[in-house]
Amino acid sequence: GNLQCSYHGWSFDGRGGCVVIPQASPEGPEARAVGSPRACATRFPTLVSQGLLFVWPDENGWEKANASKPPMLPDDFVKPEFATVNIQRDLFYGYDTLMENVSDPSHIDFAHHKVTGRRDRAKPLPFKMDSRGPWGFSGANEGNPRISSKFVAPCYYINKVEIDTKLPIVGDQKWVIWICSFNVPMAPGKTRSIVCSARNFFQFTVPGPEWWKVVPRWYEHWTSNKVYDGDMIVLQGQEKIFLAETEQGGDINKQYTSLTFTPTQADRFVLAFRNWLRRHGNGEPEWFSKSSQPLPSTVLSKRQMLDRFEQHTQKCSSCKGAYEGFKTWQKILIGATVVFCATSGIPSDIQLRVILAGLAVVSAALAFAVNRLEKNFVFVDYVHAEID
Repeated sequence: GNLQCSYHGWSFDGRGGCVVIPQASPEGPEARAVGSPRACATRFPTLVSQGLLFVWPDENGWEKANASKPPMLPDDFVKPEFATVNIQRDLFYGYDTLMENVSDPSHIDFAHHKVTGRRDRAKPLPFKMDSRGPWGFSGANEGNPRISSKFVAPCYYINKVEIDTKLPIVGDQKWVIWICSFNVPMAPGKTRSIVCSARNFFQFTVPGPEWWKVVPRWYEHWTSNKVYDGDMIVLQGQEKIFLAETEQGGDINKQYTSLTFTPTQADRFVLAFRNWLRRHGNGEPEWFSKSSQPLPSTVLSKRQMLDRFEQHTQKCSSCKGAYEGFKTWQKILIGATVVFCATSGIPSDIQLRVILAGLAVVSAALAFAVNRLEKNFVFVDYVHAEID
């Protein structure tokens, strides 16, 4: 098929060549405009791997792109005993802030209390580095849970969590959780997070093609968005503090240990990333042009920072479809409430009147409940202090 521009309707084939200019005359010089190199679209090398689309952002980089392999998800992602979930969200903080966040497992029990962690389960995490270099770094801790981390520069981060547990009847179990994130810088202060996760326990609570996996993908995304929300406001504050230092001419990566206090071995991966960014990553992504605009995290309100609709729902087929379904059901239930209320006074039979009035109350309550649930696709305020 062809790709059509939504502005003037020009169409292009898979090689970027122009095939249709609706405004061009079929005869004369205008007819030849379709074949002009100036009518062609820029074509970049692309590759689909494991359900992810990779783009090589250099129109002249075909040879390098063909010689390169994309980052791969672990083999466990295709094993039948593992259930997988993917989510994407556009975040209003920078690439370095997000990469630091995914390099920091010790925040999970507090920032994501009663979502993916618990405050009372926090414990020392004595991480040790296995290797490091221009390619990234890797390391792990010993104990239960065992967390193995690997950073594949510049955007791919892998966390593997192994938990030894014992359950009634089935006995000893080894639970494995993979959290693999692709953290793509989009603009200064804006990053796209693509997270692919897998686990080998409680598979029935994860969406999937099997008949017994009844949990819809959009419901799982509600939990994932809570994780993003739990980080968002804290990281917004961090960026504001770091930006103040940058405006004074400082290099955050060089001054990181003086700006922050990182006394424990749990901080090793964070420091390793900041060191990599300073030594091998030029301190920040190489933008096509420098922007004089303020970073989003310094000007956006909390409501805008936590806007799930713009950052995720519109781009997710499952969540967008469910959101539209919730809106439809809300209209149906409101309409039913009006009908039941309007007709409840008509019958002469008291019992029938009571039934209609009761149905009006039920449909109104359901409409209210649907409205409350619908907010999970749009905006849910997140206050850490209110989560006991």
